[in-house]
Amino acid sequence: MIGRLFGFRGGIEPDAHKNESAGAAIRRAPLPGRLEVPLRQSTRATARCIVRPGQKVLKGERIGDPEGVLGTAVHAPTSGTVADVGRYAMAHPSGLETRCVVIEPDGEERWIDHAPFDYRNRSRGDALAWLRDCGIVGLGGATFPAHVKLGRGEGIDTLVLNGAECEPWITCDDRLMRERAADILAGALILRDLIGARELVVGIEDNKPEAIAAMRAAAGAATGVGVVPVPARYPAGGEKQLIRVLTGIEIPYGKLGADYGVQCFNVGTAYAVYRAIVHGEPLISRIVTLTGNVEHPGNWEVLVGTPIDDLLRLAGPRPDTDRYLMGGPMMGFALPRLDVPVVKGSNCIICASPALFPPPMPEQPCIRCGECARACPAELQPFELYWFSRARNFGKAQEYHLFDCIECGCCAYVCPSHIPLVDYYRFAKSEIWARERDKSAADQARERFEFRNFRQEREKEEKAARLAAKAAETHARIAGEPAADAAATPSIQAAADDPKKALIAAALARAQAQKAAVRPRNVDDPSPGTQAEIDAIEARRRRAAAAAEPAPAQTSSPAPETHSRTPTR
Repeated sequence: MIGRLFGFRGGIEPDAHKNESAGAAIRRAPLPGRLEVPLRQSTRATARCIVRPGQKVLKGERIGDPEGVLGTAVHAPTSGTVADVGRYAMAHPSGLETRCVVIEPDGEERWIDHAPFDYRNRSRGDALAWLRDCGIVGLGGATFPAHVKLGRGEGIDTLVLNGAECEPWITCDDRLMRERAADILAGALILRDLIGARELVVGIEDNKPEAIAAMRAAAGAATGVGVVPVPARYPAGGEKQLIRVLTGIEIPYGKLGADYGVQCFNVGTAYAVYRAIVHGEPLISRIVTLTGNVEHPGNWEVLVGTPIDDLLRLAGPRPDTDRYLMGGPMMGFALPRLDVPVVKGSNCIICASPALFPPPMPEQPCIRCGECARACPAELQPFELYWFSRARNFGKAQEYHLFDCIECGCCAYVCPSHIPLVDYYRFAKSEIWARERDKSAADQARERFEFRNFRQEREKEEKAARLAAKAAETHARIAGEPAADAAATPSIQAAADDPKKALIAAALARAQAQKAAVRPRNVDDPSPGTQAEIDAIEARRRRAAAAAEPAPAQTSSPAPETHSRTPTR
């Protein structure tokens, strides 16, 4: 399969603007005055802070533990002192804040103790855990955790190494392949061993001849390794598009390359894996392209957490620069502010000017020319998605496979009406996600309400069962004893079928029994009453008899006769 090329439908060929920055070798950016290291390096996961202000840290020391399945560790890019742990602005179109660890470098660049990881004599699970703890993520822009991607590696036949770098202006991967091809290939072979693939295919756009030559020289006569030039057509560097070009496999929406026996990694990720396994170094820096309306375009190796305004001074933006883009002009975004840090997914900073990037033309009505459909690499109908998104008919947009859109921007690039189509698609997607979240919250609330009602009914039934059992017990006891009040028995029997009435009848029966036991008797009633009353009467009689007997030492007139009376209450 190595060497045979396939095609994908759609795509565009914009001006590459690669030569502006590709000619300069990679330079190491100077150490900034402070580093703001976000604990959230991607939208998918964050890390738990394990340092506190005032603490001394070494270069490569872990400052954030991974949380969740998609979490990876975060490390100190240099040695110094933790100045603060708080919320700072992040590199995102929203300009919102995220939790960061602010480090003041001491300039000594003292490393932690680190050593190679012998993945050949350790289990695969240990190797994946090592990559997670080294903070290895995809450096192509998506920052997807490498250990998760490798964990889906059962049944993988082909490992694709993505060196296409199709978006205009970006050259960081190109320079990395030119200068560090051997390390990239060593990391790719480690990935191949960990994933169990049979062959390794490196795809590079044919507008990078120096990178192709360097990677072929590094591959040499390695078995099962091929370096394949692919046509320079945007977005050939998209994962699904590159897999289709190199293998002919078309991966539908909702499926992954691993489902079809192929997995894809960026060349920058392979280099980071090499550093983590062979040298034991966590991911604390990356190559960033500085280009556009600048005096000194090029590529710099930048520590994660470096403020972008410090970094731009190296390139020297020209006075007419009016905005700054992070990423490429097709899929990147304008930075709302410059005091945001470089993160692991920051591959390019473009200084824009009205001459290089003219202001967008006014949006005009869609003329249904079909140019967007012909340019769409996902083979969608963008003009239909536009109408449904604009009309907020999100159900219909989903029927037309809205979520198959990779937001590459090809449709908006060729639109003669200058409609920002991708913005409409992003709006529709965000609305659908928001409604799904609301629906999920409503479903959870309904489930809680229904369970509450079920619990109340269950408790009511259990209480009724207890009352019925107690009523039956009372009925059996009363039926086995002489009735204290004959009129009460029919009411108890009639209430036996109703637990509440049975309980009331039982209480009435007990009250009547107690009342009958202590009710007053008529003075003419000869019946003695209760045993206590009988004992009291006998005691009084004995006292009266004793008082009536004459004293032995005295003689006197007879005492008046004492008559006993029936005691009254």
